[in-house]
This record gives sequence, structure tokens and C-alpha cells, in this order.
Amino acid sequence: MGATAVKIDSAFLSQAKAYGDAQSRSATKQVEYWARIGKIAQDNPDLNFNDISDILNGMAQVKAGMTTAYKFG
Repeated sequence: MGATAVKIDSAFLSQAKAYGDAQSRSATKQVEYWARIGKIAQDNPDLNFNDISDILNGMAQVKAGMTTAYKFG
């Protein structure tokens, strides 16, 4: 999938840059992150931001192979 230009309010873009700088993301990546969180929140209204963040972090850890086997009992 290719890139598509989208018009964004300059104040919103400034906020994205500030938040992105704090998280080592570009303004574009920060807007993508917010969009992803917003979509997940809309699809799952029972989840709060921390729940969504924890789930995404867990999925990234699994993808990176940072898991250990769970031993029952």
C-alpha cells in the first residue's frame, strides 16, 4: 500500500510533532499511532487507552520473539 497525502490542521500537526518527539516518532508516525488507537477504541469501546496500549505492546513482544513458555501448576 502506498502513501497518500492528507490535509491536517496545523495545530494538530504541531501537537503530533511534540508528542512524537517525546516517543521518538515522526509527526506522521504519531498521527498514524493516534489513528490506530482511535480505531481500536472505536471497535472495542470497553477498552481504555492503557488496555489498548498493553495489548499492542504484548503483540509487539510476541512478534519480536520476546516470550517465555508458561508453566501451569
